Amino acid sequence: MPWWEFVLRAVVVYVVLLALVRVSGKRTIGQFTPFDMIVVVLLGTAVQNSLIGEDVSLLGGLILAATLIGLNWLVGRLSARSRRVEELVEGVPVLLARNGKVYEHVLRKQSLTDTDLDEAMREAGCTDRSRIAVAYLETDGAITVVPRAED
Repeated sequence: MPWWEFVLRAVVVYVVLLALVRVSGKRTIGQFTPFDMIVVVLLGTAVQNSLIGEDVSLLGGLILAATLIGLNWLVGRLSARSRRVEELVEGVPVLLARNGKVYEHVLRKQSLTDTDLDEAMREAGCTDRSRIAVAYLETDGAITVVPRAED
């Protein structure tokens, strides 16, 4: 294949996978389960032929690797310079609870379980849902719980 076809294939696969990962939600990125890890490995295998085609040369692999690393650097650079790009690529934190009220429909929409929230509460030293000041699903998939100040 000509060198530009490797670059084009890498760009297309990168953009499509980035979109799919964004659409799949923050939990996919932040809280890997064994099932999630299997999906990531299979995803890499599934797109291998889309990237490399029939060419298995050393040069072809190096062009692909350089293109993917370059794209990743470019997206990081653009995200650092533009809030709009950052929100498009990374997303925004999602409010899960406020003033002791847990938004169950938001938990479900974000594919989170009550157990996920309970675990984050324990990590924050919050013993009861009524003690939550705010809880967010961060852009990296972590859940941040801020307990109410003691009365």
